[in-house]
Amino acid sequence: MGERGRPRHPDRLTPAEWRVVDAVRHGLTNREIARRRGTSPDAVKFHVGNAVRKLGLAGRAELRAWRGAPMDSALFARTREEAVVLGPIGQVSRTVADLGRAKAFYGDVLGLDHLYTFGDLAFFDCDGVRLFLTAGEPKGAESVLYFKVPDIHAAYDELRSRGVEFLGAPHLIHRHESGVEEWMAFFADPDGHPTAIMAQVSLE
Repeated sequence: MGERGRPRHPDRLTPAEWRVVDAVRHGLTNREIARRRGTSPDAVKFHVGNAVRKLGLAGRAELRAWRGAPMDSALFARTREEAVVLGPIGQVSRTVADLGRAKAFYGDVLGLDHLYTFGDLAFFDCDGVRLFLTAGEPKGAESVLYFKVPDIHAAYDELRSRGVEFLGAPHLIHRHESGVEEWMAFFADPDGHPTAIMAQVSLE
């Protein structure tokens, strides 16, 4: 007679446990994880407890700092690089009160390419840098997003025609010794987050 029940998973953790572990390492609480995954806080607590026990860790704090990866992950077999070199910024994030309204603003009004949405998360492409929008209450001041444009006056006129309310006209911020000028114009997104268009202009 074989053993009854679900067969043992070949990895250290089950797929559900890996998803919860990644959420814990992302800094989410059990309640936040449960809301995003459409399950109960007790179920999340159960998975956290199982992961801690299987990995021989002391608790949630050690789990958050644990660096393991699933066996089917590209990171699992990857060797460590000898030197750490930071690359270009890959993603910036903003917290928005109404995800649908924010998606319409960034996609339809500003014209950013919508990559994908799942749950209360949405992603847009900003010429190779992802803009990550998440629904919730902002926990602090949001960084200013500066969008580069080739012609700041043309961009200003076009965005105004789409309903963007600028705080003022494009204006000179700084003139470098090389003669290159930095021009900017500021506006706010539907949540009041500061946003700007910018252009570097030279006589050459």
